[in-house]
Amino acid sequence: MKKVTAFIGSARKKATYYAVREFEKNLKQREEIDFEYVFLSNYNLNFCQGCCQCFDKGEALCPLKDDRDVLLAKMEVSDGVIFASPSYAYQVSARMKNFLDRLAFIFHRPRFFGKTFTVILTQGVPVGDSIRKYLEDSGANLGFEVTKGCCVWTLDPMSESQRNKLEQKVKKCSERFYQNLLLDKRPAPSFFRLMLFRTARSGLQCSDKKYYDWSYYKENGWFESDYYYETSLGPIKILAGYLFDFLGRTIGKHI
Repeated sequence: MKKVTAFIGSARKKATYYAVREFEKNLKQREEIDFEYVFLSNYNLNFCQGCCQCFDKGEALCPLKDDRDVLLAKMEVSDGVIFASPSYAYQVSARMKNFLDRLAFIFHRPRFFGKTFTVILTQGVPVGDSIRKYLEDSGANLGFEVTKGCCVWTLDPMSESQRNKLEQKVKKCSERFYQNLLLDKRPAPSFFRLMLFRTARSGLQCSDKKYYDWSYYKENGWFESDYYYETSLGPIKILAGYLFDFLGRTIGKHI
């Protein structure tokens, strides 16, 4: 049985919660799914202090002792992950933003490969597509296989028309997510993702400063691999990879 976990950045069980429940309902119409709701408001997650310990020496040395690793463990055991948030002041909620801040070290050392990811964004005014994209990019930086999420316009109380539009958008989003959830093969990286990997690892190899990233790349064999995981690169991407290696070495010499 597949396990899907929704991380919800709203403390209220209103529009965002309703959208996630619709998502769950659509998934379970296809097959039995172990679906978990994680309200970030129920967890102790302190604000990042910007000490850079997680970047420089590893996340285990973070001075904040809270529920970060509890939330990470929930992602680790999930086949699919949803980030759901309302739009507050043209951004995600403070709880969701702090959650991402506390996971920022994984942007350097992505780990959630082979897991499906999507986004549900609720908004009172129709300005949320950029916020949805921000969350999708964050999911990709964490290593997830991202499917396009949905951005739904909701007012309180919702009209019947708004409710119907929400349900239609969430249904399409759940269909995309489910199709990706069924895939066994990891996709080849885009040129952009390949560039991020190859320049980062080549830069680390050339740098005299042996940050924790260097040890992590070494332990995972990433200094010798084509990408984070075994994949087939076509001839154009192979050549592009050599170019990105060169760029990374050039940058690394100046770090």
